[in-house]
Amino acid sequence: MTNKPVLIVMTKWPAPGRCKSRLSKDIGTRCAARIQKKLINHTLTIAKDLAEEGLVELQLSISGLGPRCAKRWGQSQGLSEITLQGKGSLGVRMRKQVILAQKNHSGDKTKGRPTILIGTDLPSLCPSDLLKAIETLQSSDLVIGPAIDGGYWLLGLSENLAKTIPPWPFSGISWGTNQVLEQTLSKARDKRKLTFLLEHQNDLDSLQDLLPWRA
Repeated sequence: MTNKPVLIVMTKWPAPGRCKSRLSKDIGTRCAARIQKKLINHTLTIAKDLAEEGLVELQLSISGLGPRCAKRWGQSQGLSEITLQGKGSLGVRMRKQVILAQKNHSGDKTKGRPTILIGTDLPSLCPSDLLKAIETLQSSDLVIGPAIDGGYWLLGLSENLAKTIPPWPFSGISWGTNQVLEQTLSKARDKRKLTFLLEHQNDLDSLQDLLPWRA
């Protein structure tokens, strides 16, 4: 891996009514927003530690705010590389972030930049999870962190895959369903791409997901 990977953290602004819609129905918008804020802080603490160690370059991708407010909020989190997610499906927004990451990096621009995308719904996320993704991107085209609900919590693209930014990992996927992981793996098999699966994790999206953390 000749270019330092970029770690893209995708999140919603943690304001009542702007995040955690499913959880909000059960515990209210204010409580859900507080949980979202804690999850963001947990994720960014881990991500910033890796960046400070020189292992990744960190990019924060925000939805729910305009450009100026997003930049101001991102800077309040101690970050400098801040982008907007924009409109469209999750796949469209993810691909946009990969494109920006390839465009903005300071390394060898003739080569791709290994890229890892994660969300902020992972209370059990550990530094070792991200370190494993970084390591396996050196020998795999695609690294995926499978979620218990049939989606995924991490998507990593190798240097070569990120250079071409192919549309297939981001299009033709039934986003928000339990088919996301299988459809992504099927596309990777069709393209004959070597895929590595990390450990399963559970996104915190609903009251049922929250119960183990309230015990």
